[in-house]
Amino acid sequence: MARLDRRGFLRAGGHAALGLAGILGRPPASWAARELSVLTAVNYAPTSDAKLAELGKRFSKATGVTIRFDHIQSVQMPAKLSAELVARAGHDIVSLEMHYPWLFQPGLVDVSDICSDLSRKHGEWYPFLKEHAQVRGQWLGIPYLFTSFPGSHRIDLFEKVGERAPDTWEDLLRAGRKLKKLGHPVGFAISQTTDSVTTLYSILWCYGAKDVAADGKTISINSRETETAVDYVRALYTDAMDPAVLSWDNASNNQWLNSGAGSWIHNPISHYVVAKEKKLPVAEVTGFHPSPAGPAGRHTVGVPRSLGIWKFSKNVEAAREFLRWFFEPAQYQEWVMSGDNYNHPVWRDMENHPVWDLDPKYKPLKGMVQYSHLYGWPAPPDERIQLVTNSYIIPNMFAKVVTEAAKPKEAILWAETEIKRMLDKK
Repeated sequence: MARLDRRGFLRAGGHAALGLAGILGRPPASWAARELSVLTAVNYAPTSDAKLAELGKRFSKATGVTIRFDHIQSVQMPAKLSAELVARAGHDIVSLEMHYPWLFQPGLVDVSDICSDLSRKHGEWYPFLKEHAQVRGQWLGIPYLFTSFPGSHRIDLFEKVGERAPDTWEDLLRAGRKLKKLGHPVGFAISQTTDSVTTLYSILWCYGAKDVAADGKTISINSRETETAVDYVRALYTDAMDPAVLSWDNASNNQWLNSGAGSWIHNPISHYVVAKEKKLPVAEVTGFHPSPAGPAGRHTVGVPRSLGIWKFSKNVEAAREFLRWFFEPAQYQEWVMSGDNYNHPVWRDMENHPVWDLDPKYKPLKGMVQYSHLYGWPAPPDERIQLVTNSYIIPNMFAKVVTEAAKPKEAILWAETEIKRMLDKK
């Protein structure tokens, strides 16, 4: 792909909007809408939400259809989407994360025609993105980004204790013990938040554990491998972390590293994007490395998001047209660039996209897709896996152990019972 700078994308986006106006003029009579409403999770690279609003105005100018964007925290999305589906009223277009296309499939429009057209232009999506949005042969969302979870470390503090960026989880424990003594612990959430689910799944997989087997039926959490992973997290929590991680939300680790208190987190790069924008000194000494490996290899979560349309929307055709327009190269690439590599592009033909080269520190991020999975891997995607996530069974299992509320075997048995309860739901 030819390299284009931001000005080039901006010029191309403007030309595309003019082209749409020439083709459409004003909306056809079949479009009931004069306003489209879009619900998305807050983007932790704030400039991306600003760019989305700008693109919406551009589309409105071309078509006369106003677009309203509403942003809420990602942890609020399941309840909000459930309420809209039950009421059969709400937004026209919604952002869907992880297994949401599966969980909310009865209410979502089949957008396979748009996805097939995009596949012809770009080739296939990365496998876990396809697994996320293609539900029983139908595309119920159009993937528009994924985020990776690298390790983020304070280069200066690691050097101060004679350590390099950790390649394995055991490396992190060794370095973390030194860093906590220095007054700068390592950290990730062990709490009811999706960042916690992501990191703890990563650790489980790296130690050979899984909650559900590849057949999607066999509950496998009660294993020696899970015990090893739990013992590891207990040691890391006790020797290298701050107890505050038990109450962290998805923003806490970002704030903690940028404050200068922390030395390492497992998180997308949003904290760094904000640190650069605010010219915080910590930006200069922040580095990235691949998510750590374990005895069973290197595994982590790739967090996908797609855009879907509610069946009960009165504006399905207008919503389809907006999505077709948004995914045209000029608009889509401009939006991708706006997030400073927080928004990873979704097709293999964009592996050499200029967004990967915006900052030399981003080099480790590019290869993370090869060992990224959806929650519940190796089990196939399933709406019940999302119920396991939404119930925070995995973080609660670990929290019971690190707080000494339960012994490892007891906590694992509790998790096995809870996962069975979720998988028994039809």
